[in-house]
Formats: sequence, C-alpha cells, structure tokens
Amino acid sequence: MSNKYESLRLKNQICFPLYAVSNMITRKYKPFLDELDLTYTQYIVMMVLWEHGQANEKLLCEALCLKSNTVTPLLKKLQDKGYIEKTKDKGDERNLVITLTETGKKLQDKALRVPECMAKEFHLTPDEATALYGILYKLIDEEKNKNRG
Repeated sequence: MSNKYESLRLKNQICFPLYAVSNMITRKYKPFLDELDLTYTQYIVMMVLWEHGQANEKLLCEALCLKSNTVTPLLKKLQDKGYIEKTKDKGDERNLVITLTETGKKLQDKALRVPECMAKEFHLTPDEATALYGILYKLIDEEKNKNRG
C-alpha cells in the first residue's frame, strides 16, 4: 500500500481498537449476565435504575448515550421479566416513570459480583485503568456537550 493510503490502514484507525475492545468486553460480560438473565444493554439500564431508584426514558437515554428507539424495547423486556414497572407521571401523563420492582431490587445483590469478576478479566494496573477511563469519558463528555448546544 502506498503512503498515500496510509491513513486507511486498519492499524491506523482509532475506531477499530475501540470497536474490537467493546465487542471483547461485551463477550466477557455475557456469562456473568446470563446468570442474571440480562443482556449487556439491559444490565446498564438496571445499573442506572439501581443508582437512581427510578428514572424516565429521557434520563436513561442521556445516561446511557442511547436513542429512545433502543431504550423502549429494553424497558419492555425488563418489564416482561418482572424487574421494572412503568407508570405515568402524575404531574405529566406523557412522561413514563420507570421504577424497580422488588425482584429488580433483589437482582442488584446478585449483580454485585459482576464488576469484581470483570476486573479479573483485564490485566490493567490501577493507573492504566484510571487513564483509560479518563480518556474514554473525555470523548463521551465532549460528544454529550456538543449535542447539548
């Protein structure tokens, strides 16, 4: 390949290692999440709900960097599993409030081992993990800020 096309080499693309690592991480989560009867995206929805207690779809979309057309079916599946309830907001009936059921709350205790198990899957020093986390959140925050205004 001539130097003219050097920028098109896979090894020179920042998107490829991010894509490959994202897929690898999701695959590593799978056996732990299977025990919880959750997909990865259902798991991250549950983490937001465990953190906040309740949320509306807009908060979930913003927190997870997902579109409504992705979150809506996730919520339906979580509701079908008995982990969440959706009710109309008394102040604004167009707004749905998503809350955890008792089953959904109890699932949090079972999920406690997932971060610990995942930490063992990756051989990063604490400094490397902190640096990676900082870089990734810098990119996420820049995109969120750009979309806000």
